[in-house]
Amino acid sequence: MKKTGLLFAACAVLAGPAPAWAETSNYAEHPEAKEVLKAVRESGLDEDRVRALLADAKRKDSILEAIARPAERTLTWAKYSRIFLQEDRVRQGVAFAAEHAEALDRAEREYQIPREIILAIIGVETRYGRHKGNYRVLDALTTLGFDYPPRGAFFRKQLVALFKMERDAHIDAGTITGSYAGAMGFPQFIPTSYEAYAVDFDGDGVIDLVNSPEDAIGSVANYFKQHRWQPGLPVAARARVDGDGYVKMAEAGYKPSFTLDQARKNGVVALSCGDDTLTSQYCFDLSENGLPGTQPVAVLDLTGEDGHEFWLATDNFYVITRYNHSELYAMAVLQLSHRIADALKDAQP
Repeated sequence: MKKTGLLFAACAVLAGPAPAWAETSNYAEHPEAKEVLKAVRESGLDEDRVRALLADAKRKDSILEAIARPAERTLTWAKYSRIFLQEDRVRQGVAFAAEHAEALDRAEREYQIPREIILAIIGVETRYGRHKGNYRVLDALTTLGFDYPPRGAFFRKQLVALFKMERDAHIDAGTITGSYAGAMGFPQFIPTSYEAYAVDFDGDGVIDLVNSPEDAIGSVANYFKQHRWQPGLPVAARARVDGDGYVKMAEAGYKPSFTLDQARKNGVVALSCGDDTLTSQYCFDLSENGLPGTQPVAVLDLTGEDGHEFWLATDNFYVITRYNHSELYAMAVLQLSHRIADALKDAQP
């Protein structure tokens, strides 16, 4: 089931049978390998080493099947939430936070990202390092780069980045494992995100997201900062709707493209944090100390346990979707982060 952080909403297209070349040759001889090898030469990498890696790579039909049916595209919020909002995942988050409190303190100070958001990302992605993926990243990226036409160019780019990582991050490109989409380590970074956002947070001179929880914590925080997380901005609030004006707003997607005032004019009103008739920890107010009517929001219509769940989501919700392009994923991270934050408060002496 595991997808990857930092990835796209995959096209639901199953690749067909293995092409004719695959029956008699190897990925090093695939027509598209010329493009990869050209990028390798331009990057100053060892072309013979890369050829050997491509020749050793194996097509995995299970990867093609998995990417055609991502949970974010096939499950309702009610079903999706049950996967990620279990109490044991919260307990694991609290234990991970206690073990790595110093790194989380630094991440909050230096990047201004709440620790519960960092913890929720790592918890959703790998259960704090317990499930980092069992596919060889080499097999995942070659299978998708050469045998998945809808996103082949994207994955070939990731493949070249993997070969660069072997040189720069001191990993073995032939043995490192990860998700079916080629994401690695505690936070499940794909290779180009590893290049762009990973940091050496433990100061040992090597960026290692596979074995260093500290590097993972700093890298997730850096990722969110670079994607313009706004400290202090609420992420989302439950909402009431009146009429059907919300429909077109919800169809516009999870990127904020309306204001709170526009949502209100269309019958969508955020739950107030002072509302005694319907309370929720997911709320925000329009006041001098709350959000202005010009605040950009998106309208979400999710299918929860009791039917429609309406939400107003801010730019910070959208930032979470940059990690995984799914409103269900972002909502899971948000709600897990709240549960972890509550549990951390309860655990304080």
